[in-house]
Amino acid sequence: MNDTAEILRMTGIRKRFPGVTALDGVDFRLFPGEVHALMGENGAGKSTLIKVLTGVEGVDAGSIELAGAAVAFAGPDQAQLAGVSTVYQEVNLCPNLSVAENILLGREPRRFGRIQWSRMRKRAEELLARLDLRIDVSAELGTLSIAVQQMVAIARALDVEARVLVLDEPTSSLDAREVEQLMAVLRALRADGMAILFVSHFIDQVFAIADRMTVLRNGKLVGEYRTSEITQVELVTKMIGKELAALDEVSERSAATGPELVATDGLARAGGIEPFSLTIRRGEVVGLAGLLGSGRTELARLLFGADHADHGTVDIDGRRVQLRSPRVAMNQGVAFCSENRKTEGLIAELTIRENIALAVQAGRGWLRPLSRRRQLELAAQYIEALDIRPADPEAVVGTLSGGNQQKVLLARWLATQPRLLILDEPTRGIDVGAKAEIQRLVATLSADGMAVLFVSAELEEVLRLSHHVAVLRDRKVVAQLANEGLTPEDIMATIADGGRS
Repeated sequence: MNDTAEILRMTGIRKRFPGVTALDGVDFRLFPGEVHALMGENGAGKSTLIKVLTGVEGVDAGSIELAGAAVAFAGPDQAQLAGVSTVYQEVNLCPNLSVAENILLGREPRRFGRIQWSRMRKRAEELLARLDLRIDVSAELGTLSIAVQQMVAIARALDVEARVLVLDEPTSSLDAREVEQLMAVLRALRADGMAILFVSHFIDQVFAIADRMTVLRNGKLVGEYRTSEITQVELVTKMIGKELAALDEVSERSAATGPELVATDGLARAGGIEPFSLTIRRGEVVGLAGLLGSGRTELARLLFGADHADHGTVDIDGRRVQLRSPRVAMNQGVAFCSENRKTEGLIAELTIRENIALAVQAGRGWLRPLSRRRQLELAAQYIEALDIRPADPEAVVGTLSGGNQQKVLLARWLATQPRLLILDEPTRGIDVGAKAEIQRLVATLSADGMAVLFVSAELEEVLRLSHHVAVLRDRKVVAQLANEGLTPEDIMATIADGGRS
């Protein structure tokens, strides 16, 4: 890395949206042959800085220089032509086209106006080989894993001879093996001299791959640091503006002595999850632990009526209930925050107020509309209680950070005053500060008597919050364990042996 030859310099970047200053005089620099991590809580300004760089958003003040020349891109296409390519968390390619077509879209080799398919496939194979990936480039992109799709997006960046590669949360949907494969590719690209801007909320991964990092907080620059000269604790402290010890405070788990609220007996859905019997008490947090595809979400969806059980029974407060639809579950005091907040939870085009009011309105029926005044009251109550930022009820949800979007989704369901709150991966894809706030909220709700079904791929998080843990494997509940001295290793061993020990 050569500190005297910046490939990118952003100086005094300022960007304001209605009611909020997203970037306030931010500086950023990037060098060839380095991986530079952009760090900060959700809402710190990371995504806005990337949008400004790539021309998605204009700047109110400040300047951008690429290889020493002033630039102001009118959109991502211009940025890409200049050598700045971005690979987003949600791959922005054409799933209905082939791998080769996606890599060379708009740059297809032609002769006499006709696409030369064999040349296109060969070029795609060569680009993927640079990433140590050998697949059928004629395959439809949408049939391949997210990890492969991201590699295809990177291969496209190589073909346009990108000098700056921006990776926005590239590992959030990958398993451990796929993450390591991506890291190997990034190391190879760095060795070839590419400048890589890396955004991730996985701190361990950042320390494993980044040469230096820039930290933002509340739209302001906190500082730039060499990775070798900062500890993880120091990084988190700079991101959140408070000591990590204060962040880690979660209410002590109270003893779950409340009466039985929900009890299932042999509940099952063919192709979804095998028969299971589960009891959840008032004031109790029951954690669901298991590997990806183990049946955690399928179990949660059955208890919310989103999927229909074809076997077994559910009792709520001692009464037999047929959970034929989410509306029935809601009438029984059950709320469900989906793991996919963007496609199954929030409506990005609506405001915070409108999103929070949705579940209450659905429970009342559309013939009894909530008044705007009542919607504002609900919004104000939960904006304050959950510290949703910005604190403007008319802010459009699609403009919020991931952590604040998750808080809006939680607010929607808390407004229904549920007795059982089902949380499916509520902290996935959000920063450490927002994650701690949600964990504290779960502990508080439990202490106040609410029952919580908590699903998370992070075993430490499950153990931190849960009174009992149901362990799943191959879409079957293989063990139910009291959380008394349990360790992540205990749960992994249970998963490995299928609960036989």
